[in-house]
Amino acid sequence: MRITRLLLPAMLLLATPAAATDPADTASGYDAALAERLGADERGMRKYVLVILKTGPQRVPDGPERDEMFAGHFANMQRLSEAGKLAVAGPFFKDPAGWRGLYVFAVDDVDEARALAETDPVVVKGEMVPEFHEWYGAAAMMLIPEWHERLVPPAQP
Repeated sequence: MRITRLLLPAMLLLATPAAATDPADTASGYDAALAERLGADERGMRKYVLVILKTGPQRVPDGPERDEMFAGHFANMQRLSEAGKLAVAGPFFKDPAGWRGLYVFAVDDVDEARALAETDPVVVKGEMVPEFHEWYGAAAMMLIPEWHERLVPPAQP
């Protein structure tokens, strides 16, 4: 699913000077409209809540129920991304500490992030449990979902 591949492109995009508008369009490169749209403060940063998804107490057995749970997980991430609440998401490689995935929610507080995480079928079923951390990062992360779409070729029939 496209949304699960957002973590690495996020880091690459943040390391490049890409922007939604051409910085040469303004004398300083500053784009006030873009900064406002992305929720940037005077440093070009904003608040996020980082969510680490860890292995939970209830592994859903292989089969149709597990397939349905993960289909719902990916659909939920897509919905949250389209709503502008999920800036980045992606799985961790196999981790002995049980870290399974990461969300970066563009929300003001942990309570709102918790409410969003609780809409995820993997959390509802106990397959994964979320851990929440307030984080201050580049507002440009909000561009990742729209840039990511440009990097994924259309599905083949």
